[in-house]
Amino acid sequence: MTETARTAPQTDLTDPTDLTEVPPRHSAVRSLLRLWPFLRPVRARFFTAAFVAVVASCIGLVIPLVLKWLVDGPVTARDPGGVWLGGGYLLLLGIAEAVLFGIRRWLVARPLAGVEAAMREALYRRVQRLPVAFHDRWASGQLLSRATTDLQLLRMFFTFPLTFLLVNGVTVLVGCAFLLVQHWSLGLVLLVPVLPLMVMCSVFEAKYAVATRRAQDQLGDLTTVVEESVLGIRIVKGFGRHRSQARAFRKLTHEVRTTELRKARLLASIWCVVTLLPEIAIAAALVLGTVQVADGELSAGTLVAFLSTALALRWPVESIGFLLAMSNEAATAADRYFEVLDERTAEETAEGAVAERAAGPSRGGAPASRTDGTGARPVTTGGAAHGAAAADPPDDASGADSAPHPGDHAGGDADDSPGRDRGGMLFEGVEFRYPDTPPDAPPTLRSIDLHIRPGETMALVGATGSGKTTLTALVPRLYDPTAGRIVLDGRDLTTLTRDEVRTLVAVAFEEPTLFSATAAENVLMGGDDLQEADLLRALAVAQAEGFVRALPEGADTQVGEQGMSLSGGQRQRLALARAVAGRPRFLILDDPLSALDVHTEALVEAALRQVLATTTALVVAHRPSTVLLADRVALLSDGRITAVGTHHELLRDNPEYATLMSGEPDRSDDPERPATDLDGPRPDARSDAHSPGHGDPDHSDHDHGDHHDHGDPDRGDPGPADPGPTAPGPADPGRTDAGPADAGRTDPAARTDPDHCRTSRREGESVR
Repeated sequence: MTETARTAPQTDLTDPTDLTEVPPRHSAVRSLLRLWPFLRPVRARFFTAAFVAVVASCIGLVIPLVLKWLVDGPVTARDPGGVWLGGGYLLLLGIAEAVLFGIRRWLVARPLAGVEAAMREALYRRVQRLPVAFHDRWASGQLLSRATTDLQLLRMFFTFPLTFLLVNGVTVLVGCAFLLVQHWSLGLVLLVPVLPLMVMCSVFEAKYAVATRRAQDQLGDLTTVVEESVLGIRIVKGFGRHRSQARAFRKLTHEVRTTELRKARLLASIWCVVTLLPEIAIAAALVLGTVQVADGELSAGTLVAFLSTALALRWPVESIGFLLAMSNEAATAADRYFEVLDERTAEETAEGAVAERAAGPSRGGAPASRTDGTGARPVTTGGAAHGAAAADPPDDASGADSAPHPGDHAGGDADDSPGRDRGGMLFEGVEFRYPDTPPDAPPTLRSIDLHIRPGETMALVGATGSGKTTLTALVPRLYDPTAGRIVLDGRDLTTLTRDEVRTLVAVAFEEPTLFSATAAENVLMGGDDLQEADLLRALAVAQAEGFVRALPEGADTQVGEQGMSLSGGQRQRLALARAVAGRPRFLILDDPLSALDVHTEALVEAALRQVLATTTALVVAHRPSTVLLADRVALLSDGRITAVGTHHELLRDNPEYATLMSGEPDRSDDPERPATDLDGPRPDARSDAHSPGHGDPDHSDHDHGDHHDHGDPDRGDPGPADPGPTAPGPADPGRTDAGPADAGRTDPAARTDPDHCRTSRREGESVR
């Protein structure tokens, strides 16, 4: 569940008759020309089909010439044989025209179906690659309508209007030439309506384009409502809201109906004009031609041929209205289609930003600051960086990397410098704001400095809305930081492709998402080339093998759309199994046990500890039982890391953390506040699995405010209160650093370290 409220822009449908508030668009021709790359692979068959259609249409113009010969020849001479011959010619021409139109349809059917499929695949690929921020802004119904309704309109345009705009245009030009050759004065009479028709068509196109855009956007909104109602049918029925949902749907349907009627009125008006004006011209030509035949100035055959040609041109002229209408609908569909394809992916945005930064110094002449090679942030090394930090400390607890590795200097100067890459997961000066937030609004995350050592589990705790889910979404690059950088095992996250990131990082969200597939297929989506052994191991970790085995077809059972055939806890366990199936190097868990009962949660936690011992993990936690899975805890407050330490340290020293864990009012001012079961077991009662992961929280000689130095390996006898040597224990196989077990110790030499003093002062202020 996202922890910051964001409102996606919605189409304004309050006044469906107001057709002025629509996105700006290019001309219809320019919009349709953008479809050429999809037509290019089939251009040979398409142009062949268009040529065949032109030939078939021109055959129809030969028929009036045969009629002229028939009237002036065999009919006038009363020759029955000639009449039969003329009738045979007309029959052959009609058959040839029909066959050619059939060939045209056969030529375009298969390739245009392929064009539609290619466009749909391109749209789907683009939607999959676009960043999550795009999907935050766009309603799913708008995307669905573009992938279905709009592509159907484009297919219809390719099949009929695109070809017949060319065919009818050629037919009208050739027909007008025939008319002028046969009798130029009557031909000019028929050409009189051309100018009024052009003006009326231009006005119609402008108005119809606006109405079409509004109608297609409204259909997208209607699709969104239908989808939400179907997916949320349990809520609708559970709260008895079917009547209110029906009213909302009826309102949207009425708005779509109003817009469609507006389109129908526009189409009726242009159809009336393009039908009436040519008919008037033909009637005038008939009267004038009859008078000329009566005066002997024109033969009857010529008049018949002239009128037959004019009547043959009626269909190409009258079809202008609906061809323009279909073309405008296709142009609008193309605009809506390319609105998605024109959205930039995160990689394209990053490349553009790098190009702009590279071009910046040459334009502005300002010297470029030295960067780490990724373009993410300036690099500073050595003690100078720490001196600056000590002189002007930030407000938040920037010393989130609270424990050095073996071999670090006591003061931490060398290893804690911001420019030094270290293993594990490192956040350096990370800031993030959602793209749709107002410019004057504070960022969702700011000044995040946090280091999770290799093999360490860090719990992320904070109040609702503090930015926990947002922070975890940055690691798998669902979003990219606005400022700062994230480093995984010494590699800047922005230098990794998204495929590489998704191979390294696995995520289990609080709200699990399952697909219409089998239980096994949902789990095996967590990695590439996973086998049945990986499936069984993942199900065992998530304590899901029992209920999966009990399904009708076991792991091969279809779980249904969104996994709605399963309970909330079962869906959450399958999502957790998917996250651990691929043995990821980094594991992000966003409160993955919230839907489990206490007993199942305990079993899952016991199995999950084995997984966490072999990976670097960031776990969003709201309950103490989940927090105890972690080696250390980071407290996130108002988008900033305000404290880092073990669960026991923060519970004792940080009132905000204690309040979050207990759910009770802040009682930090009470010096006699008794310890609760939230403090966890006493050190002498802790299991071996936890002993290397935590220090002695109750030892009075430890300085818990020091999170920059966690013990000196060369220090003397730790004394009876020391929890033991720093060698890795059962829960932490292979760990080579000092680990959180030494988090409470402080080297005397480190007490004069500026970072140590600054961190202690901040924690003292937070406690106050």
